[in-house]
Amino acid sequence: MVHLYYDSKTGNVQRFINKVIQITGWDAHKIEDNLAIENAGHLITFTTKMGAVPDKTQRFMDNYASKIYSVTSSGNRNWGKNFGLAANKISEGYDIPLAMKFELSGTMEDINQFIDIIKHQYNDSKRGSKKLDIA
Repeated sequence: MVHLYYDSKTGNVQRFINKVIQITGWDAHKIEDNLAIENAGHLITFTTKMGAVPDKTQRFMDNYASKIYSVTSSGNRNWGKNFGLAANKISEGYDIPLAMKFELSGTMEDINQFIDIIKHQYNDSKRGSKKLDIA
């Protein structure tokens, strides 16, 4: 079973996750300060403050980075070079592969691409390649 751990502020990541689990049946867990995880999985978060990692996501990663196979981030292309930058920072800071970035709540193409990446590149195995696959 694939486990997804996500942080959502405005609902964009939540909508993306809802579509993914509707298609796949994977388990999704919203990051809360009291969340304790046992199963390894994939992180989906958002970018805030023009390129920053959200505080709650940062605390989660400080505790569970060793259980995260990949990171994906939503963002807004209007931010230019800061688009989805939280994923880059997490990837570099914790040596975790960046799976992809998507804009706002993602398109169906983004969702299908994410599912394909997780199924074929990470699939509950050890961390995959460092491939950056921006949607």
